[in-house]
Amino acid sequence: MIVYDNIGTTYSGTRQPDPRVAAQIVAALGDARTVVNVGAGTGSYEPPQTVLAVEPSSVMIAQRPAGSAPVVQAVAESIPIEDDHADAAMALLTVHHWTDLEAGIAELRRVARRRIVVLTWDQEVTRRFWLLSEYLPEAAAFDDTRAVPVDRLAALLGNARVEPVPVPHDCTDGFGAAYWRRPEAYLDPAVRAGMSMLAQVGDEVLGSGLDRLAADLSSGRWHERHADLLDLDTFDGGYRLLVAEL
Repeated sequence: MIVYDNIGTTYSGTRQPDPRVAAQIVAALGDARTVVNVGAGTGSYEPPQTVLAVEPSSVMIAQRPAGSAPVVQAVAESIPIEDDHADAAMALLTVHHWTDLEAGIAELRRVARRRIVVLTWDQEVTRRFWLLSEYLPEAAAFDDTRAVPVDRLAALLGNARVEPVPVPHDCTDGFGAAYWRRPEAYLDPAVRAGMSMLAQVGDEVLGSGLDRLAADLSSGRWHERHADLLDLDTFDGGYRLLVAEL
């Protein structure tokens, strides 16, 4: 809760749902007619069949658009609703913020009758992303401390299947690897403010790496080094969708 009360004030400005990512989430939810959205934030990717959103940060709740699902201010580790409340529970880019992963997963399994959908990332893949490996290793080291291994998460969920989530080159949701083909965006403080891995580490730590990125973009060195990316439509930034049938 404290994290997003501090860094989430402009979150809705750069974190707009991408329709291609949304379609994959909708497909994973399948025929679920009722959904609980845990760690709901501002409501990105929240399907119309959501019956309750669970979010600890009042700052994020305040940015939810009018007409959103009812929301309760609570943490994933203690969801204040009855067992089997909905067909499905979803938790998108949130498990790395939980203080007790096992308790949070147990709560997802308690409130969902049929299915759980979790969006996360595979740190082994993501830390090879050029932004982290070449310019901002401090951010990679920070994520090393909080990333949840995908195999561990899949096991806790109950033998969940794992789907890669490709990142479109023009992704409208400004998460960490969204700008893999638009490197100039990482120099924008507003863009960085919408990425917890950068916002929490802070510009004082990341400043020298950002300066090197700016220099490489100005000189053309980045484009020479990453010419292979410029013709790609999608990129594997390590994002993974886990789907568990209960």
